[in-house]
Amino acid sequence: MQRPATIRWFRRTPVALAVVAAALLFSATTAQAEDPAADFKRTCSSCHTIGGGRVTGPDLKNVTARKDRAWLVKFIVDPGAVLDSGDPYAMKLLEEARNQRMPNVAGMSKARAEALLSLIEEESKKEKSRFMGIQLSDRPFTDADVVRGEGLFRGEVGLKNGGAACIGCHTLGGVGGLGGGRLGPDLTKVFERYENRRKLGTWLSAPATETMNPTFRDHPMESDEILPLVAYFKHANTNHEEDTASRGLIFALLGLAGAAGAVLLLDRLWRRRFRAVRKPLVRSAALPSSNKRTAT
Repeated sequence: MQRPATIRWFRRTPVALAVVAAALLFSATTAQAEDPAADFKRTCSSCHTIGGGRVTGPDLKNVTARKDRAWLVKFIVDPGAVLDSGDPYAMKLLEEARNQRMPNVAGMSKARAEALLSLIEEESKKEKSRFMGIQLSDRPFTDADVVRGEGLFRGEVGLKNGGAACIGCHTLGGVGGLGGGRLGPDLTKVFERYENRRKLGTWLSAPATETMNPTFRDHPMESDEILPLVAYFKHANTNHEEDTASRGLIFALLGLAGAAGAVLLLDRLWRRRFRAVRKPLVRSAALPSSNKRTAT
């Protein structure tokens, strides 16, 4: 029975399978990249809300009614250039953000910016946008919050969605021992830098840094985890001083001590390794001369 032409073509052209697979993968990746909701959450929601009030940056609800779309697209694509040009509206935004500049977003294009603005317009029409930002309780922090927050920071209490513990990349005053990781900044004064629980909590709900975004994009923290973490950061901010320098010195001293110990250990092992070789050589070299003296 003759095989269909399509099957014969694929059997004769193995490369076609790889081409089709690559095309499907590219299509899926492109579709994901073009999803403005995912894009907003990944790149914008750590600094902006839609209807939830100002965080680091302004609330974007009805932003297209406050400024013309062409200017907004230009600013989203290259905020650094607009700020450096001295644009009056951009400088006003910078002042309101306490001189925290909006960073340039890698791969941002006009089409991508247009899609984000269309999303913001649609979300602005809703009574409650899905991008209102995390809603943390404004009740006073308790000692239990601080204890739980410390457990979450250290990794003694696991995050519900499987995110990594803070201590793997960050240190913090009062954490004890060697103080935690060095990949990220010291978080002792992070509550002071973000000014209040809402701003810090919103940032933690969708961290936008290059290292944290891939880690927490698929493993976001829940609000009942963020609240105790913020409580712990506030406690550390008021009760501990940043001691990065002293911990760095401890690391250096331990490193030197470890290196010295390793050298001494290798020295002892090296000596023992050659005893079995040196002794027979010495004996064999001395034996002929001894035999000569005996013969004489």
